[in-house]
Amino acid sequence: MNLLSITDNGTIEWLLEEENPSVRYFTLTTLLGKDHNDREAVNARSAIMKSGIVPGILRAQGEGGTWEVPARFYTGKYRSTVWQLIILAEMGADGSDPRIKKACEFILENSRDRESSGFSLNMSVKSGGGRHSEVIPCLTGNMIWSLLRLGFKNDKRVHDGIEWICRYQRCDDGGVAPPAEWPYDRFEICWGKHTCFMGVVKSLKALSAIEENDRPGTVKEKIRMLSEFLLMHNIYKKSHEPGSVSKPGWLRLGFPLMYQTDILEILDILTDLRIHDSRMNEALEKLKSLQDGQGRWKLQNTFNGKMIKDIEMKGEQSKWITLRALKVLSKQPV
Repeated sequence: MNLLSITDNGTIEWLLEEENPSVRYFTLTTLLGKDHNDREAVNARSAIMKSGIVPGILRAQGEGGTWEVPARFYTGKYRSTVWQLIILAEMGADGSDPRIKKACEFILENSRDRESSGFSLNMSVKSGGGRHSEVIPCLTGNMIWSLLRLGFKNDKRVHDGIEWICRYQRCDDGGVAPPAEWPYDRFEICWGKHTCFMGVVKSLKALSAIEENDRPGTVKEKIRMLSEFLLMHNIYKKSHEPGSVSKPGWLRLGFPLMYQTDILEILDILTDLRIHDSRMNEALEKLKSLQDGQGRWKLQNTFNGKMIKDIEMKGEQSKWITLRALKVLSKQPV
């Protein structure tokens, strides 16, 4: 679909404003098709580390590479280390920066369960690494995605985390009871008869960040399974009650989403995977209906006031939402 059939040059120029270098960079590369080595793109990527949200987050970092109380890397919502890595990855921050590398290493050393390579809510005092009994799928997916985006794609610990997703992430639709063994023996909300959507979405997001030519057969099969789970729900519906919305909050677009999700994030992931399926159509129409008269989208859901740095204002036009909505819609077949 032609970009200018969805919006106008005024919106593109708005997204290219220098006050938000991250949005400018992704507009150049994902919307306008500029090569990452193009001078404009290089300059925008460089500016991400110099102005805006990223340097503000990095200034708040502690000496150990963490934010807030180190041991509460996950439970310190949404100001602790896990959440800053997600935001930095979303912003396109430079993972080669020593401060970011230090934060990534902290999470790999303290959240990653050394027995399974999944990521845990808390560190283990006895064995080191993440607590084996508290590994959860949405956190694992978010951390693998963030680490891949921040330059750790060749790290064995990340590859082991990818294997964890392929081995353990379920996509049950309420037909059978989950297995009784670990990790399914705890956290009913994650592993109950109906698999948690957030675990599926964040796991699929992580696998989608692996370059297509680098995906082994196990990853391709898991992508197929997780994508089908989302498609059988028409992105946001109950599969057993097709007329009912699973979670009304998924229709309120937000950024950043942390462990939550919405229709735009799911459509964005599927579109990145080059999946075009008629079961996406209702969600695509809903996304179009949220566009305002200027061809833009508003921020409807936010963690403002809970983060180190607020990103955009709730209820106002959002560059992040608009960027992603245009990206999704422009890549749909005519």
